[in-house]
Amino acid sequence: MRALVTTPDTKFGLLLKEAPDPVPSADQVIIEVKNASLNHGDVAMAAGAAPGRVQGWDAAGVVVQAAADGTGPEVGARVVSFGPNGAWAEKRAVSVKELAVVPDSVDLAVASTLPVAGVTAARALHRSGDLAGKRVLITGASGGVGRYAIQIATQEGAHVVALARRGDGLAELGAKEVVADLDNVEPVDIVLENVGGPTLVRSWELLKTGGVLQSIGWTSMEPAVFQPYATVTDPKSLVAFQSGNHYASDLEYLLKLVADGKLKVDIGWRGSWTEFDEAAAALFGRQVSGKAVLDVD
Repeated sequence: MRALVTTPDTKFGLLLKEAPDPVPSADQVIIEVKNASLNHGDVAMAAGAAPGRVQGWDAAGVVVQAAADGTGPEVGARVVSFGPNGAWAEKRAVSVKELAVVPDSVDLAVASTLPVAGVTAARALHRSGDLAGKRVLITGASGGVGRYAIQIATQEGAHVVALARRGDGLAELGAKEVVADLDNVEPVDIVLENVGGPTLVRSWELLKTGGVLQSIGWTSMEPAVFQPYATVTDPKSLVAFQSGNHYASDLEYLLKLVADGKLKVDIGWRGSWTEFDEAAAALFGRQVSGKAVLDVD
C-alpha cells in the first residue's frame, strides 16, 4: 500500500511511499481509508518518530476485511476510526472499540474530523460536571476542538466565552462572548485550555472557587510561569487531560449530533494527501479555522 511514512530530512518528517499492508489482530478490521484529518499532536509527533512508521490518528473509510472474532461492522460498512497511528495510509487496521459506523447522510470527510478533536471536546466538558448555567471559557476556540466544544457546551446550557485570534463564525456556533484576549473577561466556572503558556496562567486566575481547568492542549509551545502563591488559594482544580481510548460510544454520540444537524463541522483546509506539507504548514501557521482533511486519492 501507499502511506505517509516517517522519513528524516523532510519538511514535516513524512514522505508518501510504499509501506507494508497492516496485519490485523482478531478484534481489528481493515479499513480502506478515504479521508484522514490532521491534529497538532500527530503532525508534531511525526517529525520525532523513528523512520519507517505510518502515522496519523483519525481516518474514515470503508471496511474491506471484518474482524476475525466476529465483532464489529461487516465488509462494506462506512466507518470512522481512531488509533495511535496508521491513519495516513491507503489501509488501516483498527480495533472495533475505536470506530463507529457513519450514517449515510454524513460525508466521510466530515466524519474523519471527529475522533481526536470531537472526543476531546466532549470528554473534557463532560468530565467538568454539569454545564447548565455555567460560564465556560474555551481557549484556542477557532480550532477543531474549540469549535466542537462551543457547540456541545451551548447545547447543554452553558454561557460560552471563546478566546481566539480568528473569531469568525464562533458566535454563530453559540459562543456568547468572542474575545481576542482575556483582559476584561469575567470569572468563569470551567476552562477548556488548549493554548498553554501565559494563556493557561491567565485562565487559572479567572477560574472561580470550586471551578475546574482542563489542560487539553499546548499549541503555543510556551512555558507557563505562575507567580508565587498563585496556586495557594481557595480550592479549584487544574486537571491534566488525555482523551484516552475506547472511542466507539463517543463517536456514535458525535455522529448522531452531526446527522441530526446539531453539530456543525468546519473544514478549513481540504486537499490531496500528496499536499500533506501544505496542509501541515497551514495548520501550524494557524491559517486553518476548524479542521484540515486529506483526501486519500
